[in-house]
Amino acid sequence: MTALWKLTASELAPFIAERQISVKEAVASVLERIEAVNPALNSIVQRMDEQALAAAEAADIDLARGEVPGPLTGIAVTIKVNVDQTGFATTNGLRTQTGLMAEADSPVVANLRKAGAIVVGRTNTPAFSLRWFTRNSLHGATTNPRDDSLTPGGSSGGAGAAVASGMGAISHGTDIAGSIRYPAYACGVHGLRPSLGRVPGFNATAGDRLIGGQLMAVSGPLARSIPDLRLALAAMAARDMRDPWWQPMPLRGADMSRKVAYVEAPDGMKVAQPVRDALRAAAAKLSDAGYQVEDVTPPPLREARDMQLRLWMAEFRQDGTAALRAENDLDANFVYAQMTRHCPEIDLPDLMVTLKARARLTRLWRTFLAEWPLVLCPVSGELPFLNHQDVASPAAFDAVLEAQLTMIAIPFMGLPGLTVAAGSVGSKPVGVQLVADQFREDLLLAAGETLAPEPVGLALA
Repeated sequence: MTALWKLTASELAPFIAERQISVKEAVASVLERIEAVNPALNSIVQRMDEQALAAAEAADIDLARGEVPGPLTGIAVTIKVNVDQTGFATTNGLRTQTGLMAEADSPVVANLRKAGAIVVGRTNTPAFSLRWFTRNSLHGATTNPRDDSLTPGGSSGGAGAAVASGMGAISHGTDIAGSIRYPAYACGVHGLRPSLGRVPGFNATAGDRLIGGQLMAVSGPLARSIPDLRLALAAMAARDMRDPWWQPMPLRGADMSRKVAYVEAPDGMKVAQPVRDALRAAAAKLSDAGYQVEDVTPPPLREARDMQLRLWMAEFRQDGTAALRAENDLDANFVYAQMTRHCPEIDLPDLMVTLKARARLTRLWRTFLAEWPLVLCPVSGELPFLNHQDVASPAAFDAVLEAQLTMIAIPFMGLPGLTVAAGSVGSKPVGVQLVADQFREDLLLAAGETLAPEPVGLALA
């Protein structure tokens, strides 16, 4: 049989459920893969081999007793180091948080465990989860397994590199401005940013977030196949009342018209030709599959991008500046300085105007999505950047920021987005983004499966 670590969750789960493969065999195979490739990638920065094998043995005992397996029983997953996991520090890439030990699992970790998943390690993020690149002064830098000259993405760069290289079938990530969608894009896999309120989230180590984080930050999965994203979303989305925004919404909604708004360069966004080519190929695939694809102008994205950054930076100034000084991470210091150029300080009236704009833009977008249930647009305006390009100079930072317009804007309205891998241009991965209305991840996944019916290939295979 193919090495077990090469199988997707959807491929492996039936073998485990029918007891043709033991959970311990499956997990041991992934741990061997981690041992082989993680030293070069530095994707998993907190290994948990003993805990994973103990959980696998317990799962095998349950199956032998006739227990009904969960949908992810025996599936190896990784968790990003910015969410609470019992017995581990929620470092968020910070030396100053190495003692911030979690006494309880965050909702997303608890839900994955309830579904039977086996956590094999915790993945890297930039300091403060602040960049689309992954390096920090505590855990070091993560390498892109497709091309070591490129960023693995951020802030869930460790998650993207892990799943692309076979260190677990599913990776957990978080996304406030593309932090799931961009690592998926850069590492040549798929990544789903769920709707606000779909996947419950709460870190007891940090307490409640300020309003921008509450309205824009979500957890979601990265994987090599669309069916794996569907499995992971169903597990992650289980009820947990620690998150007051969580909603008991069905995973499948009402039938909608198969109309796709094709948005190649929203609001004058500069889009490189290879990205345009990938979008046009995706549009042709959807059209061939019976979707009605038309070039349509959507509601504003640039304004949503600007408002999102304004709100995000207002919060960081209040909650993060002291931590920034204490950590003194060179990358984070530089990125923060550049962001303050783009986002002047705001007062209470400005905050009220920003939240008012969110209501208007959300209304415009949801009205648009009622007529055009799917939007096909760039993930990024450029192919994956050279690693650490954002800290090369202020001009380089500005170019990166402009290319990420769609990724930053979508969370401002609480909308879901899906990165679908679409091959590569030379050694550089490329992909496309699909956007849908709130709680219509089912539409994203159905269209995503049309675009990518087979699992993407493994890096370093």
